[in-house]
Amino acid sequence: MERKIPGVHHVTAICSDPQANIDFYTSTLGIRLVKLTVNFDDPHSYHLYYGDAEGRPGTILTFFAWPGAPRGRRGTGQVTTVSFSAPPQSIDYWKERLRSKGVRIEGTSERFDDRVMAFYDPDGLLLELVANPRDNREGWTNGPIPREFAIKGFYGVTLSEEGYEQTSSLLTDTMGFHFVDQDGNRYRYRASDTEAASTVDVLCLPAARAGEVSVGTVHHVAWRTPNDEEQKIWREKLVESRLNVTPVIDRKYFHSIYFREPGRVLFEIATDPPGFTIDEPLESLGSSLALPPWLEPMRASLESELPAVTLPKPHTEDRVSSPG
Repeated sequence: MERKIPGVHHVTAICSDPQANIDFYTSTLGIRLVKLTVNFDDPHSYHLYYGDAEGRPGTILTFFAWPGAPRGRRGTGQVTTVSFSAPPQSIDYWKERLRSKGVRIEGTSERFDDRVMAFYDPDGLLLELVANPRDNREGWTNGPIPREFAIKGFYGVTLSEEGYEQTSSLLTDTMGFHFVDQDGNRYRYRASDTEAASTVDVLCLPAARAGEVSVGTVHHVAWRTPNDEEQKIWREKLVESRLNVTPVIDRKYFHSIYFREPGRVLFEIATDPPGFTIDEPLESLGSSLALPPWLEPMRASLESELPAVTLPKPHTEDRVSSPG
């Protein structure tokens, strides 16, 4: 059986101030904080997870919080844009709302028949809202954004590359994506015509500088696989393709393998299960610091060392159709 990647599992980026990050994504964009935890490889820093009501794969944007770290640089060898899917009638609402919150907006444009609005988060991470009438998912509706305008999850990501042919070959020949269209130096691929969060644009930028991963940039993009057995098969397939792949790593909420694609973007393949309710009830996701069992002995020291943050509470205001 031919195996294909269904689409994006999550995207992980880097922020500076964890409180500013929490405020922007929960209060301004209205996405749910589904997990407050630490970077398992560096437990002295936060790892913040945002998503829909359950943190379903395809909606999860995560951040390593690196206070005091320098600003990174977007460039080749990176995911340079993270695109959210929004209801088709919502772009004007979002333009007004973001302007009222002082968010830097890059502008709106038409791309492959999609209406797109680009803007930046507090650390300069480039985000997009794509008006997507084909997305039937429901966003987080217990936040400040009315249901008819709520962000639904990812639309896709943009990879910036010095060249595109080898990356294209990996996406299509190995990972099961199909080529959709080309617009100048932008090449569009899609993992599925039925799954949301399945679009990848590859920008060919031979004259651009290489990116530097730090604050305001994406660290990696993770792709979905349904279970551990499928992940093992993917690992074998990638090794056969002469890619250096890590062993399976337990991330508690999913299991992961990592490798760099030919253009040097860090890819991950992550399992859909077990999910974020493995250690917290659905109704209280993201309400306290969650640690994996191997870090529980360090809880007291970590809680005293990590910056204090104020977590979002259920919204009883700002849920009106005009921006607040």
